[in-house]
Amino acid sequence: MVDFGSRAGLQGRGSFVLNQRAAAGRTPVSSGLLSQYGVALGADALHEDRLIDMHPPIRLVAIDMDGTLLPTLSTEVSGRTRRALRAAQQAGVVVAIATGRRAAYTAPLLDGLGLRADTPLITSNGAVTQTLGGDLLARSHLEARVARGLCALLRPFGCMVFTFDRPGRGELVLEDLEQANRRIALWVEANRNAIEVVKPLENAFTAGCDPIQGMAAGGVARMREAEQALQQSGWREECESARTEYPARDLSILDLLPPGVTKGWALERLAARLGVDRRETMAIGDNWNDLHMLEWAGQAVIMANAASELRALAKMRGWKQAPKNDDDGVAVVLEAAVKKAPGARMERCG
Repeated sequence: MVDFGSRAGLQGRGSFVLNQRAAAGRTPVSSGLLSQYGVALGADALHEDRLIDMHPPIRLVAIDMDGTLLPTLSTEVSGRTRRALRAAQQAGVVVAIATGRRAAYTAPLLDGLGLRADTPLITSNGAVTQTLGGDLLARSHLEARVARGLCALLRPFGCMVFTFDRPGRGELVLEDLEQANRRIALWVEANRNAIEVVKPLENAFTAGCDPIQGMAAGGVARMREAEQALQQSGWREECESARTEYPARDLSILDLLPPGVTKGWALERLAARLGVDRRETMAIGDNWNDLHMLEWAGQAVIMANAASELRALAKMRGWKQAPKNDDDGVAVVLEAAVKKAPGARMERCG
């Protein structure tokens, strides 16, 4: 794994078509995968240098937000990273933001960065892709009957929230506001104007009212149990899951998505829309919900602040490593990439 720090100092009602039934059969990659392959093996540095030289210049980069683009204790992008983002766009690289956050919770954090209006935003872990200017590119929905079944299955494990495709109050629906405040108080405060309480939660899924995604939140161990319960249930083939963990806070989020929908799924289709080859695509992330896009991209970069299990997996895969998010890791990667960028004008994605 190359260390940037040392070297540089749709079937789910979406707009794209996918054989999602086959994709839904995947077993989520998690810490259990490491035990299958044993101890991570180090790579020869000279061999890695040759691999770097073989990579073509990137034309598309997908960047995770929390723990990657954003500092740990702030929602404000650093000055150096702002400049690197703009420099990448000016060099002809399409900069896409790929996040578990919903679109309305993402776009305001990018205001003032000077990014183009046609900057792609992959939100809700791949369920919605739109531009920063608000043009919808793709959207998928989780069937209401599946959402109702997931409520019964996962309610015992933690707080549950569903996201709907409607602005204002009711975009986010949950049944226990007190429980949500105990577990994800900052999220509740930031999204209070969009939250509606429905008891029982199953009543939120009336005829024709399919959510974009669901979410279960709780302790790290409890959400791993929830994910295992989902994989052992009859809903496994009708729902994709993506787990995000914050061990320091004992907080984990299990996102519930239409079958086959992941950040990687959305990135693949965005690249096809833009006419960008997989080898010319880079993905930068720090958590388990970034795994599919890291695996699909021809050039994957893991943050140094990622969990040790994920960094070990990255080392086995030969992925590069960037400095921590608090050390402008994204900027370091983009600055290096811009030096190799072709500078040609890209097709607008809007």
